[in-house]
Amino acid sequence: MPTLQFKGKTAVETYHHTVPHHTFDFDSKLSVLGKCEKPSLDGNLIIEGDNLLALKALLPTHAGRIKCIYIDPPYNTGNEGWIYNDNLTQPQFKEWIGQVVGKEEEDACRHDKWCCMMYPRLQLLKDLLHDEGAIFISIDDNELKNLLFLCDEIFDSKNRFGVIIVENNPRGRRLGTELAVEHEYVVVYARQIEKFKAGRLELNEEQLAEYAEEDSDGRRYRLLGLRKRGALARKMDRPNLHFALFVNPKDGSISLTEAKGLVKIIPKLSDGTDGVWRWSRGKIDRDGGLLVGKEVRRRESGKIQWDIFEKDFAETSDGDEKGRLFPSIWQGSEFNNETGRDQIKEVFGAPVFDYPKPVDLIKHAILLSGATDGIVLDSFSGSGTTGQAVIELNEGGKTRNSFILVQQPYDTKENEADTSNTCRKVTAERVRRVIAGNSNPAQTRKIPGIPTSDSVLSYARLSAKPLFGEYREFGENPPPYEDIAKYVFYTETSRQWIPKGLDKRSRRIGEHNGTSYYLLYSPNQKTDRAIDAEFLKATAAKDPNTRLVVYAEKIWLHRSALREWEATNSKTVRTMIVPFNLR
Repeated sequence: MPTLQFKGKTAVETYHHTVPHHTFDFDSKLSVLGKCEKPSLDGNLIIEGDNLLALKALLPTHAGRIKCIYIDPPYNTGNEGWIYNDNLTQPQFKEWIGQVVGKEEEDACRHDKWCCMMYPRLQLLKDLLHDEGAIFISIDDNELKNLLFLCDEIFDSKNRFGVIIVENNPRGRRLGTELAVEHEYVVVYARQIEKFKAGRLELNEEQLAEYAEEDSDGRRYRLLGLRKRGALARKMDRPNLHFALFVNPKDGSISLTEAKGLVKIIPKLSDGTDGVWRWSRGKIDRDGGLLVGKEVRRRESGKIQWDIFEKDFAETSDGDEKGRLFPSIWQGSEFNNETGRDQIKEVFGAPVFDYPKPVDLIKHAILLSGATDGIVLDSFSGSGTTGQAVIELNEGGKTRNSFILVQQPYDTKENEADTSNTCRKVTAERVRRVIAGNSNPAQTRKIPGIPTSDSVLSYARLSAKPLFGEYREFGENPPPYEDIAKYVFYTETSRQWIPKGLDKRSRRIGEHNGTSYYLLYSPNQKTDRAIDAEFLKATAAKDPNTRLVVYAEKIWLHRSALREWEATNSKTVRTMIVPFNLR
């Protein structure tokens, strides 16, 4: 598979592993708590801070849990004023840090910077994504090809679901060419394509009218010919799909076996040559009840002959409407840039954010992802459109999702200069207004409110300092036990830590794949919790697993004593010092 090379790639390929781990500080005043007593990582969440650090901080609690990711990263047009700020120490990055990424003719490393910025974020997003989930990335022609190379490498090219064209500016705009550019793209990758089940759009009236037949249970269906048409429809193309079927003329039922009184049917093309069926023998054997034989008049000859059809029902076996496939081109006023500006103006009374995405674009992404009762993550959340999209879909009864929005306080140098905190003043404020239905300053009418349980919103900031210091020490203020526990458990298992799994007496924080994990740690500078013979004796008596991993502040056992204990108790123990050996 072709790969993309760019300046700094060797450094960023593993950078996501070394990104410092931070925790979250919650702000009750900026949260909307409803009946909740205090903000938490559960439910709707807005995180103020650098998205690379935020994604790393989410791993211990949210790895593998996110069903839908939508991001709208910088398009790298040369006019956005975005800043490369990832604090890598290699010389090639030091000259970049804090510098505005410029135009092509001004910045020879413009595309390298963009790739270096995206690579570790995509790696972390992949780790957060559910096995059945998908990521949606808005982009235009400036970085489309680079994005596809990056995603093919990180998510695997086999998991590319598609590239959607979005008509976002029907009037067109000139981008250095003589073409009126009317579109951009949404790139879609599944975490595991074989497990991903795409959502469907509702059938419109014209499509519903096609389901004119009705069975004895009142279920609507249409008839689809079983003969394959178009490409690969000849016997020579798929000889295994060329075989005889037999129809009972009394009731139209289908059989693979010839019997007296049954009508034999061979698939033929309109020119009389041998064709093939769409279904294999195995599928017909399993789902033959969905097939029916009918007499039809051939258009080419005028003769009346038997043919075989599939009953395609408008509803699933559970009574839900099947829906229609999402198109690869999304057109309509609901996807226009102007619609996005109008929607944020409706909330604030003014277009307080440049180029906000329209709500329906993200609604479409969520519906296509199949997320109905999961978590939707947007780590470049900007004006908070994703939050509004999730809330409106929930209110319409189509989904019961929650959202996580990540937004740094200052997007540009200008934001930072005038201390215009985008996350607080735009992202979070938009979500709060959509929840409450507050009147905006410029209009007397109220925007629609969402007076439901979806109003719960926690606001968090990344901690000012990472969990560990430069030498992996704790410093003067040791972090809480729970913060270390979830970090240890994720580091060992790549799974989220469930606090309910903690045994406070034994300090067993959980288990995974037959291994028990212990954390002997006190968040103070007075007591050092140690692993000793007494601890091992108590553990052997209660723990059913044969493999133990123990993180402790002190080890009061010689290596030989540990090996002797393992042999006596038929268990294996791996010990780690807190915090120096954490990795």
